[in-house]
Amino acid sequence: MQALTITGIQTNLHWENKKANLQMLEEKIFSISQPTEIVVLPEMFSTGFSMQPERFAESMDGETVQWMKKISATKKVILTGSLIISDRTPGGEAYFNRLIWMLPNGECGIYDKRHLFAYANEDQHYTPGTKRLIASVKGWKINLLVCYDLRFPVWSRQSAPIGEDGSGLEYDVLIYVANWPERRSVAWKTLLQARAIENQCYVIGVNRVGSDGNKIYHAGDSMVVDPLGEIVYHKKDEEDIFTVTLQGSHLEKTREKFPFWKDADTFNIEN
Repeated sequence: MQALTITGIQTNLHWENKKANLQMLEEKIFSISQPTEIVVLPEMFSTGFSMQPERFAESMDGETVQWMKKISATKKVILTGSLIISDRTPGGEAYFNRLIWMLPNGECGIYDKRHLFAYANEDQHYTPGTKRLIASVKGWKINLLVCYDLRFPVWSRQSAPIGEDGSGLEYDVLIYVANWPERRSVAWKTLLQARAIENQCYVIGVNRVGSDGNKIYHAGDSMVVDPLGEIVYHKKDEEDIFTVTLQGSHLEKTREKFPFWKDADTFNIEN
């Protein structure tokens, strides 16, 4: 695999103020001077972690998705992060905490957050997703997940590979976008490393900083972890725009030298 360059934006968010957030994020994205291929924004980047989807939900043709299309095309990067989306389901209209994977050509993939944070009543306002999204970039396979999904290892677990060299593993990178509170930062940091070690992949966690409208403080603690669990990048409390280059050779050597994936349990996830 070729090297893959990814930029994360750890930022404070304006509480339930879409216009201010989009303007702020646009400025930050266009301030990125070094070459990058993917830009990752936090969870619910246009509003903060709001439990008022009836006020802030947009359609897939709405302003924020159109903004993502414009930014992605102009900057020539893949842009990803989650926002509040209203969409039709067999049971009628529903709200989703939806991650958008926007390509420069205007095409996009979607992932609806599977594990809703009942501790904050997210499950009372949003509908859980049922399918994972694994994107492909330059030969890299990227599994895209949202915040609370981090606590549930089965949902992110690699399936049994095809082939003796491990090349059939489902993905090479896990990306988590989040609004993860500082009071549970130990769990956040520990689980990001655990997901990297158990799945023998790179893990990137992009979290927000600052206090939200409920006076809950977020320390950021955005991290990049390599397939051995080593921390490549970590930033606490401060806003930051960070860029890392993932090396395919390091991933391949790790999987070759430590072929733990060969001993993994086989299973199927049923929805």
